[in-house]
Amino acid sequence: MDERLQQYDNKMQKSLQNLLEEFGSIRAGRANPHVLDKIKVDYYGTPTGIQQVANVSVPEPRMIQIQPWEASMVREIEKAIMGSDLGINPTNDGKVIRLVFPELTEERRKELAKDVKKKGENAKVAVRNIRRDANDALKKLGKSNEVSEDEVKQLEDEVQKLTDKYIVKVDKAVEEKSKEILTV
Repeated sequence: MDERLQQYDNKMQKSLQNLLEEFGSIRAGRANPHVLDKIKVDYYGTPTGIQQVANVSVPEPRMIQIQPWEASMVREIEKAIMGSDLGINPTNDGKVIRLVFPELTEERRKELAKDVKKKGENAKVAVRNIRRDANDALKKLGKSNEVSEDEVKQLEDEVQKLTDKYIVKVDKAVEEKSKEILTV
């Protein structure tokens, strides 16, 4: 690949990666420790990820167990989870916090599938915006006579191929996540 296009490939890769991370935080009826990734706990005045202050495990398909390394953190973690948009009330026995994920209703599954499609569309828009930026940069190169018109055309074709490749990857990710959500 042309080194002039490498930066755009990297940006498209980051857009796809961002989408996959967003998908990781969507709960599909099964317990996934990644739903806790964005939740921060006050650890001696510093906002810290739950994984940094506790052992997070999935003992059952619909349960996450959080075992803080310090007993004093149980309350803080519980407070952070209740203040988040997770929509699950934690239970604790003084040492361990448990999050039990309810079975999703058909309606909720369809809502989540729509959300997944919307996030996919946003990722495609991001990829297309990167394509536009790349094409603009290539046109400037052509106008400044640094490269020939034929070379600009060839590079634009490569940018389009890159775009198509990432759009297919986004579509595949959306399809897989939708299938996971809609599977009971």
